[in-house]
Amino acid sequence: MSVSSLEQFGLDRAESGDDVAVPFTLENLDSRGRVVRLGSALDVIISRHNYPEPVARLLGEATTLAALIGSSLKFEGRFILQTRTDGPVSLLVVDFDTPDGLRAYARFDEKALDEAVKAGRTRPEDLLGKGILALTVDQGVHTERYQGIVSLDGESLEDVAHTYFFQSEQIPTRVRLAVAEHSERGGARPVWRAGGVLVQHLPEHGQSRMPDLPGDGDFDNDESADSDFAEDNGWTEAKILLDSLSDAELVDPDLSSERILFRLYHETGVRMFEPQHLVERCTCTPERVEQMIYDFGPDERAEMVVDGQIEVVCEFCSTHYHFNPNQF
Repeated sequence: MSVSSLEQFGLDRAESGDDVAVPFTLENLDSRGRVVRLGSALDVIISRHNYPEPVARLLGEATTLAALIGSSLKFEGRFILQTRTDGPVSLLVVDFDTPDGLRAYARFDEKALDEAVKAGRTRPEDLLGKGILALTVDQGVHTERYQGIVSLDGESLEDVAHTYFFQSEQIPTRVRLAVAEHSERGGARPVWRAGGVLVQHLPEHGQSRMPDLPGDGDFDNDESADSDFAEDNGWTEAKILLDSLSDAELVDPDLSSERILFRLYHETGVRMFEPQHLVERCTCTPERVEQMIYDFGPDERAEMVVDGQIEVVCEFCSTHYHFNPNQF
């Protein structure tokens, strides 16, 4: 495929690589969306904690989903995706620090995970079990937090995302997620990669009936919302074409976001926009950790002292902080 053949679909620059979010519109199908490809940023997050393979894949999916949503935010703040469940992987937390920062971690029961693996129950829905998915938008100390919550009841993160947008945003949405280890030529070890696509239907005249993202509006359920678009041929075609995308294509390092979109939508027309670069970045600092310790009472701080010092380990980046208890 030549560069010129891509230019007619809105690509007048070099193709993007890893750790990017590429927005796009499907004007003839009244739809819009984003493609996220994660490489080194995800690999750092996962390898830092040496997560078991099933946990790594699940955290990779959650991180990709958070990047798909969080990269659309148009303000300074944070988007937080969190699951709390009764499965072997009881907690997933992904922090998206606008406009480009990603950090994430997982908690799991090692014994329960081993039993699940031995029994062959390693699908996302098996590892998560029952619980909730919470999506939170935090625009800072002087603004109100917004949160949408949906139940996790034996469903994949893709399915839960569909439920969330259906219930909370009333925007017909389709999500694809894929995570894999990739052996690079000459590499010392396989590296983690992920890809995701989110496509949303636009109502008439290209205007969204609800705000773009969680946190910009309320979260009242409207089960009739999707019915307005049930017979929309453009939206049906957009979904069918997206579902033709394989997991292997989503994580292929030789297949850029632009080429994925070209393969899917070149016959109907797709307009691509400048990529938004994403980075792995933790927001912890000595000052923030010190303030956190200071906010505890004297008795609580006394219980933190081990061998004459207070040690705090960041759950996201595993950085160790040490403080003299006499400084508080």
